[in-house]
Amino acid sequence: MRDLRDWIAVLEREGELVRVSAEVDPDLEVTEIVDRTVKAGGPALLFENPKGAKHPLLINQFGTERRMCLAFGVEQLDDVGRKVSDVLEMQPPQGLMDKVRGLQKLKSIADARATTVRKGPVHEVVLQGDDVDLSLLPIQRCWPDDPAPFITLPAVITHDPRNGVRNVGMYRMQVIDRATTFMHWQIHKDGRADWLATDGRIPVAVALGLDPITAYSASAPLPHHIDEFMMAGFLRGAPVELVKGITVDIEVPAHAEIVLEGYIDKDELGQEGPFGDHTGFYTPSEPFPVFHVTAMTMRRDAIYPSIVVGKPPQEDAWLGKATERIFLPAIRATVPEIVDYDLPVAGGFHNCCIVSIKKAFPGHAQKVMHAIWGLGMLSLTKSIIVVDAHVDVHDYQQVLFYAGANVDPKRDVVLSEGPLDHLDHAPERQFIGGKLGIDATAKWPEEGARPWPEEIEMSPEIRDLVDRRWAEYGIESVPGAADGGVGQTSRSLRQLLRR
Repeated sequence: MRDLRDWIAVLEREGELVRVSAEVDPDLEVTEIVDRTVKAGGPALLFENPKGAKHPLLINQFGTERRMCLAFGVEQLDDVGRKVSDVLEMQPPQGLMDKVRGLQKLKSIADARATTVRKGPVHEVVLQGDDVDLSLLPIQRCWPDDPAPFITLPAVITHDPRNGVRNVGMYRMQVIDRATTFMHWQIHKDGRADWLATDGRIPVAVALGLDPITAYSASAPLPHHIDEFMMAGFLRGAPVELVKGITVDIEVPAHAEIVLEGYIDKDELGQEGPFGDHTGFYTPSEPFPVFHVTAMTMRRDAIYPSIVVGKPPQEDAWLGKATERIFLPAIRATVPEIVDYDLPVAGGFHNCCIVSIKKAFPGHAQKVMHAIWGLGMLSLTKSIIVVDAHVDVHDYQQVLFYAGANVDPKRDVVLSEGPLDHLDHAPERQFIGGKLGIDATAKWPEEGARPWPEEIEMSPEIRDLVDRRWAEYGIESVPGAADGGVGQTSRSLRQLLRR
């Protein structure tokens, strides 16, 4: 898909989009509609007549697993992770075919780099000076205590002033007036690091309305040296086309619906917030940089994208789940004993991580806990539960069983301290607080355990026998009859996760 319009056509063809022709107010009303729709597993919504604005509003484009898979063109999100894994696990070629496959992978990476074009549809309409007016866009005020509308689905483009490395991130932007917003650069974010490194003024561009993979890439927790647009090109199978900005020396996506160009001064701050956030609580007002818009460029009849965050599940749940699956190979590259992991949506992703491991030595679970607490943005994880390799980390009933059965709190609970998410309101001090690790693996004698009991399992022969004869028994709708004994509650939890 080249742009947002291709994506909308896909959603419509697949029955995943509803056009809302009634006038709807972006001030709170859209949020209530979307909140109900997301929680019901409903469609993407294109509000064609938002009150007080000149452009339609697209929302809930990422709100289900099926739509995330459609966005990436895969059957399941783990397929995207496998594509990333193919690159991460490249080894020196052993033979001719290995060399050919290696060259093909290297070529796919090289071909993924963004390309510069002379012009693009994003410059069909150019507004500068007094013509800049953010009120043309249906920017939402999402929750009652939000003090103003917030741009919530931007791709914010900056360059490190020390080496020119590009960063693309997704940071909320509170509208101040027709040509000014705040920029919510949290303490752990690369955009903030670029801003702090500048001597005076940093140019900024904000792209709105991208193809779904490029939009996702702005939210991906990539290392600072990896270009988000290159990652988008690799996952899309086609490079992102960029065009030079009108008033800033920044290249922007040529097929974006809208681009805001401008600058942020090093020492200009204002009180941003509060904001109804993905934690389910309002994050308090804090000082953040001020973004001055010098130009608005748009496609004709531009479509404005938005997203609502709040008490989970919300649309961002599936952006987070995509990151969970896509980056599993990268995590395994650093901690190879990890089998799988799950970041529960209800845990706000930073609050809890469930991880299964191939346990190989005493204290192995604790080693993995500390590895995760030192690993990129996972370092902000507050609680970690470690289980053995055979445990399904996505089956929360199964995880809870082992967390209850295998844990002696005196022996198996680790209390530590470290960095926490900027938005976490629980710790006594902002940005830093307690960490909890729970070792729910089976314990070895070297870990102080008595002889560990065998788990109860029916013999495979009897299970197969009962499977073959089930119809003879005349019993219907009994959990386990058709799924090999998984059980109704476990299946329901997985189905709830998929909603």
